Amino acid sequence: MLIVMSPQATDAEVQAVIDRIESVGGTAHPSRGAEVTLIGAIGDTDTEVRVSQLELDGQPGVEKVVPILKPYKLASKEQHREASIFDIGGAKIGGDHFALIAGPCTVESREQLLTTAEIVKDAGANMLRGGAYKPRTSPYSFQGLGVEGLKLLAEAKAVTGLPIVTELMDARDLEPVLEVADVIQVGARNMQNYGLLTELGRAGRPVLLKRGLSSTLEELVMAAEYILKEGNEAVMLCERGIRTFESAYRFTLDLMAVPVLKQMTHLPIVVDPSHAAGRRDLVESLSLAAAAAGADGIIVEVHPQPEEAICDGPQALRGSEFAEYARKVEQVAQIAGKLPFLEAAQTA
Repeated sequence: MLIVMSPQATDAEVQAVIDRIESVGGTAHPSRGAEVTLIGAIGDTDTEVRVSQLELDGQPGVEKVVPILKPYKLASKEQHREASIFDIGGAKIGGDHFALIAGPCTVESREQLLTTAEIVKDAGANMLRGGAYKPRTSPYSFQGLGVEGLKLLAEAKAVTGLPIVTELMDARDLEPVLEVADVIQVGARNMQNYGLLTELGRAGRPVLLKRGLSSTLEELVMAAEYILKEGNEAVMLCERGIRTFESAYRFTLDLMAVPVLKQMTHLPIVVDPSHAAGRRDLVESLSLAAAAAGADGIIVEVHPQPEEAICDGPQALRGSEFAEYARKVEQVAQIAGKLPFLEAAQTA
């Protein structure tokens, strides 16, 4: 249920509505816009019935009460009409702000990470990505440096000032990851790990949630709802390619997901062209297409020497080519209505 407060509603009237919702076991999620405040009343079926019996439309300051028809209550545009904008360590994403998140697939060594971090920083990237824990198809493949990798990411952040995006696979590793990560990435294979999502909701750190390999857009948004319902409002959705019958490339990048998700939700939409393509020669084209489609950000893999990378070298952009790539992405993003981001990142 959504309670729309009148533009003249006072803070006391808003709080009175919140108190009444909570008095019957509901959870109130206020969203304060430039002109009006919306309050989402969330709970199980019995709670929603009790909230509906409160007759809140007669409460002082309430303009109207409307049902939220979507199964995803907090992620829907009914609950939050304006696009969400998140400030992550000075890097903004959402609305007219575009974020370029770049770095190696995995942290391999101090030299590799710091070299890459300086390359992407100098070229204007907003955030540094790098995996300390890596989900691999084979249990015998490199699984990441773990805590040592997190220490190197912390050093890279101290040197460059870039916010850190890194993946969490297991809730048991949450505390050490929280010490370093500005954004916690949830990989495609963990999109429906609801226990992990709930813990991330309680942790309160921004989350980059990747779409599952065979998941629908509604399933992706419902997964985000697990995080949102715990009080963590900073969730970004990531399209990273889905499995189809096509075998000419690794995955099919579903660019139509970008405008459709923007119709469904207020959350920022990020695109991962590296994992979709699996091939370096396709990454730039997919990135430009994502920016043109209205994506709020791109997360891309960069390596100083991709031929020597421990994992996913064939899809990583060469460090020497990244600055020109970033310039092209910014140009297309501006055409799509985004603010310039390279100069702001370089001078931050």
